[in-house]
Parts: sequence; structure tokens; C-alpha cells
Amino acid sequence: MTETIAQTPENTVEPSLHGITIRKITTDQSGAWLQAGWRDFKRTPAIGLIYGAMCVLAGWLMILSIFRTGQPYLTLPLAAGFMLLAPLVAVGLYETSRRLEMGENVTIWHSLNGFRRNPGQIGAIGVILMLFFLAWTRIAMLLFALFYNGSMPSLDVLIWETFFSRDAITFLITGSILGGGLALIVFAISVVSIPLLVDRDVDVITAVIISVAAFRKNWKVLVGWAAVIAILAACGMVVFMFGLAVMMPLLGYSSWHAYRGIIDTSQSDVARLRRQVP
Repeated sequence: MTETIAQTPENTVEPSLHGITIRKITTDQSGAWLQAGWRDFKRTPAIGLIYGAMCVLAGWLMILSIFRTGQPYLTLPLAAGFMLLAPLVAVGLYETSRRLEMGENVTIWHSLNGFRRNPGQIGAIGVILMLFFLAWTRIAMLLFALFYNGSMPSLDVLIWETFFSRDAITFLITGSILGGGLALIVFAISVVSIPLLVDRDVDVITAVIISVAAFRKNWKVLVGWAAVIAILAACGMVVFMFGLAVMMPLLGYSSWHAYRGIIDTSQSDVARLRRQVP
């Protein structure tokens, strides 16, 4: 059974919704989540690498599609936007960690069944994340149009125009603020909600409310955790996406342990553990 991360009494706060409590967490727990995620990865390397390979493939298909459509300027924005959808991709990894924690058998098929545990609600949060992804894509296109007078930079001048031109600093700052703000909103609504939907029989609205409440309660620590996720994901992308083969499963497993560290469902009344999917 997976080693659980110890919680101290002072970390537990008042009941939240349906008897689910939100713990007060500390910065040092982020390292413990990564360690627990790495242990799960080592216990199920094949499953982790399969999900990682799917992320690498998806990344390359995305890059090839934007180059084939003559939109290479969208490479960086879409790479960043890819992370907005990552929590949904990680559902199978959450299920893997959940089964390891419960001492249950786990295979790639068991992990894929994670999507069946609460399919309607997981699908609903997926639609929400997709809307954010599409919104970010439109924002990125609008920024390029505004800063480059409607003439999108071609591949041969893309790097120069993006990083070294006269308006590059303003462009990058504006894009970072807008993109970072959007990413933080997505993180707040998904950091707890998606693993909670895998773990418990709750609806998407309840899950999002609890997730946002958890973010507000621990925003300083969770902003730091979001930065850790962004940095590790960027490290995976910078090596031609191949680093995602390891980074994505590591972050997926670790995010499950973050959820378990933040949320206490032991006193839950309405949000019952769902029936097991074979």
C-alpha cells in the first residue's frame, strides 16, 4: 500500500461541504507529494510511460498541425495551453494512485477505467477545460494580431519577432499576465475537483466549489505548487516534448497525493466513495 503523507492535527480545519474538510497545508508538503508521486511511478513504470508517451505524441501532433496550417507563431501559446488540459489527461494516473493507495491490483486497463468512475461529471469538467483552452488560443491570436499589425510572423523570423523585436518585452509581459491569470483560474477549479470526481460520487459544481475553496484557503502554497508543475512541465517540453514521457506521469501521480493532502473525506456524508469498477 502506498505510504500516506502524515497530517498534523493543526492542519485540519472546519468541515466544508458535505462533511468534506479542507486542510491547512504547508510549503514543505509539496516535496512530499513529489516523492509520493515518484514512488507510484516506480511501482507502475509501464502505466506511467504509456500516459507519458501519449502526451508526447499529442504534443507532436499539435506542433505538426499548426505548422501544416501555416501558424507556427502558435507553437508557444499552444504548448502553454496544452497544460490547461493536462488535469483531464491525468484522470487515469489519479485512478492508478488511488488503487495503489487502496492496495488494489492495477493495470493500464484499470487506470483507463478511471474515466468510467464518474463519466458524466468528468466529461463536464473536460468541457470547461476545453473552453478555457479555446479562449486562450483566441487570446494568443489576438495578441499577435495587435502587436504585429495583423501580419503574423513567419517561421524564419518567429523567434526574433517574439523575443527580440521592439515590442517583444511588452508582448511577452502582456501574454504572460493574461496566460498566467487564465492558467491560475484553471488550476484553482481543477486542483481538487478532478481527483475528487475520480474518488467520490460528487457532481462537478460541488467539486469545483470545494476546489476553489481549497485554493483560497491555501493559495500561497498552491500558487507555489502550480509554479512547480509549470516548471517541470516546461522542462519536459523544452527537450522536444520527449521529457513529458516522465514529467507528465510524475506530475499526475503527485497531483493525486496533493489532493489527498489537501482534502479529508473521512467524515463525508453525501460524497460517498463510488462503487469499484473492475
